[in-house]
Amino acid sequence: MSATGLYTTEHGEDGPRIVFCHGLFGQGRNWTQAAKALSPDHRVTLVDMPNHGRSEWTEDFSYLDMADSVAGLFSAADPVTLVGHSMGGKVAMALALRHPDLVDRLVVVDVSPVTYDAGRREFAGYIEAMKALDLASLESRADADAALRGAVPNATVRSFLLQNLRREGDQWRWQLNLALLGDELEALGGWPELDETSDVPVLWIGGANSPYVLDEYAPAMERLFSRVRRVRIKDAGHWVHSERPDVFLDVLRSFLD
Repeated sequence: MSATGLYTTEHGEDGPRIVFCHGLFGQGRNWTQAAKALSPDHRVTLVDMPNHGRSEWTEDFSYLDMADSVAGLFSAADPVTLVGHSMGGKVAMALALRHPDLVDRLVVVDVSPVTYDAGRREFAGYIEAMKALDLASLESRADADAALRGAVPNATVRSFLLQNLRREGDQWRWQLNLALLGDELEALGGWPELDETSDVPVLWIGGANSPYVLDEYAPAMERLFSRVRRVRIKDAGHWVHSERPDVFLDVLRSFLD
């Protein structure tokens, strides 16, 4: 655990540093495949965001506070390539704007600096389903999967959510701060008002089937960042880096090179 209360995992010992920030309901280890692929010639840091994974919980939600917390992990003497998906992408953008000396390059994955209304009801349903799970009666993760099946019929989504279920001794607990995330869904879908702009090089990756990176959002991105390269990956939705991992890595490596 770092001094900022964030849990991190490191891969690789040499080369430029890359820091990955995951999205809502995720953990740093969601980026393990990319980290291992990049680790021969990069130092890779995977971050558990606040209220997720093994990082500390907070009393309120703020993209600016999260950005400042992640910024505490590194220094201007060793600026990083910062990669963020969804919620983590908004954190990464806010960090690059507030702490430009810390970021050498920025990769924003399937999110835009705008406020979203769509998806909030779906995410609220996931949170309520997880909160409703009777942890005291669980004997196995398979029991939890079966109990969530009615509320979360998609097996891939269930598996993703259940990665946050941790057994400690004879007890099960959620690593997610479900109460806070449930209360702050409106803020999670929002974007903070920022006056700063940046000329850091930005790779803006979107899934071709995703509604989170649209042409109409380009002006908002370009108002904040003057050097934006936008890439759309075919046959991919919001989870573009897990749906098309090889293509995602090829695009990322091209940007890094």
